[in-house]
Amino acid sequence: MKALRTSSPLLPFAMLVLTLVLAALDQTILSTALPVISRELPGAWPLAWVFSAYLLAATVVIALYGRLADVLGKKPMLLLAIGLFLAGSLACGASQDVQQLVLARTLQGAGGGGLMTLAMLTVPDLFAPEQRGRYQALLGAAYGVSTMFGPLIGGALVEHLSWHWAFWMNVPPAALAWGVLASTLPSKSSAAQPPATQERQRMSIDWLGAALLTAALVLLLLATQQGQLNLPERVSLWLLLALGAMFTLAFVWRQKRVAHPLLPLSLFARPAYAAVSFIGTATGVALYAAVVFLPQYLQIGLHLSPTGSAWHLLPLMAGITLAAVTSGKLLRAQRPAASIARAACMLMLLSFGLMAGVLHWLPARPLALSAALLPLGLGLGLLFPIVTVVAQRVSPAQHMGIATAAPVMLRSLGGAAGVALLAALLAHLMKRELAAPGALSRGAAADAVAAALAHGLQSVFGCAAAAVLLALVATNWLVQKQPREGLAKNGLLKATP
Repeated sequence: MKALRTSSPLLPFAMLVLTLVLAALDQTILSTALPVISRELPGAWPLAWVFSAYLLAATVVIALYGRLADVLGKKPMLLLAIGLFLAGSLACGASQDVQQLVLARTLQGAGGGGLMTLAMLTVPDLFAPEQRGRYQALLGAAYGVSTMFGPLIGGALVEHLSWHWAFWMNVPPAALAWGVLASTLPSKSSAAQPPATQERQRMSIDWLGAALLTAALVLLLLATQQGQLNLPERVSLWLLLALGAMFTLAFVWRQKRVAHPLLPLSLFARPAYAAVSFIGTATGVALYAAVVFLPQYLQIGLHLSPTGSAWHLLPLMAGITLAAVTSGKLLRAQRPAASIARAACMLMLLSFGLMAGVLHWLPARPLALSAALLPLGLGLGLLFPIVTVVAQRVSPAQHMGIATAAPVMLRSLGGAAGVALLAALLAHLMKRELAAPGALSRGAAADAVAAALAHGLQSVFGCAAAAVLLALVATNWLVQKQPREGLAKNGLLKATP
């Protein structure tokens, strides 16, 4: 479809924001709708698969979308992702049992996994280099707001309509975004290339590497969810980890030897790219440590409702939104990315320290915990645009898609793996404390469980802080002695003498 001429890129950018909002909402909107779904839908499959199917599909397609965008173009891949997401949303709302819902969520995730990456990847086609930081920051702010509002919107839809509308609400805006982007988004030069060149590009896609990466990610993500999915007894955690490691090694071996790798390992030889990739992983650990475990404490330990606990995450949302916009302005003003990233990591360390302190000295004060989330939101908001913009700036143009996708994939993996490991640590610490002689006899069982949960979360947040501390160390590699052309000009990397 031929793109219409528009006087401003703001209309297609608004549609990119809309698609990103929809994808972010669907990661959290079911947290308050799932109890109703469990009562109304029959089926023998564990309900946890409704979450895990989306996570698995969305994560495994990220790298493939990035590579296909490099070879076939960003616009067709973005339209494909929106189409799959729209079809999956329709199928989810029409599901008659849990099995159908899980399969529909897989289709929805196959589309949703490409929306965030492709939205960020399309920004350079719409805006000049000096403006991209600002608009990448707005995408980060939209993502943060949507993730936090998901539980509230899900609760309202279930209460006033039905759980079906948690999925069907996506259809009109997704259809609108598809139509507007198909008409207004510029198409790149692949159509102008000779047919032989286009065919060589298509043949350059490493499908075997994609299959190996998919197998590795599925196995490793299943390992992170193994305790919730009621897998057969013979499918043990260690088996999943061993197979996942085997496929990961096979993928790395393949990428070193194939002429056109799916994920060029040479990207990670660039210090700044390796640094932002690790920082992206750490932000996944930090974000999910807060949004998964803190609501558990508020609901189990302090007996708040799911909606009430969601409201206490608003400072995190506000911090992400405000800081993401601020980060874009700082990048546009040519402030060094390394300095901004260090400040962000310090804010996140402060937040985890405050949360641990509140749980130790003021465990019954939910407002104190809520306030302690604000520095974490500010730190995450500052880092989100930096990871994307620096990854794009230090990567070759021919690898722009996969270079943008890899940190997003690593953030998802960091969140999933981090939550699984931290949940295992929390369960171990609580079990040990409650098993101590007289632990349950000193008072009510509920109070003992709340106290054990508060004590265990102090260690959980300490581990999350350790991940952030490593990210702080990684910011040293954001400063390069000989920045490539365009980096110093845009203030993304600061040259040293």
